[in-house]
Amino acid sequence: MSTANDWNSNIIAEFRANEGRVGGQFEGAPMLLVHHRGRKSGRESVSPMMYLADEQDPDLIYVFASKGGAPTNPDWYYNLTAAGSATVERGTERYDVTVQEITGPDRDRIYAEQAGRYPGFAGYSEKTAGIRTIPVLALRRA
Repeated sequence: MSTANDWNSNIIAEFRANEGRVGGQFEGAPMLLVHHRGRKSGRESVSPMMYLADEQDPDLIYVFASKGGAPTNPDWYYNLTAAGSATVERGTERYDVTVQEITGPDRDRIYAEQAGRYPGFAGYSEKTAGIRTIPVLALRRA
């Protein structure tokens, strides 16, 4: 039986084998691996995700809790917001980050920028309209 964990494991292996690059649906997209601890289980997890780099601040990137447009937030969102910190792998670099949720007009501007670059994100927000607002998290190098 194939699961999301199998899919993530394949993306993680490809990311690490290719210095942070993956192919398929993520060909050319900025990707990172986020290490986080389950707020209930205490287990360490690694989640691959696309990010948007801040154009003014090289120590700041944004991630989007889209979950492919599902009606609920991904578990990693709750883990990151509960912990307030995480570790990321970006390219061949690994470093600690602080986590802060972005809300209001700043969230809307950042999400619109991501959706403009990657139209799948516009589709995710259409799927979740009236159900939830897709969270945007700022990850700042610690």
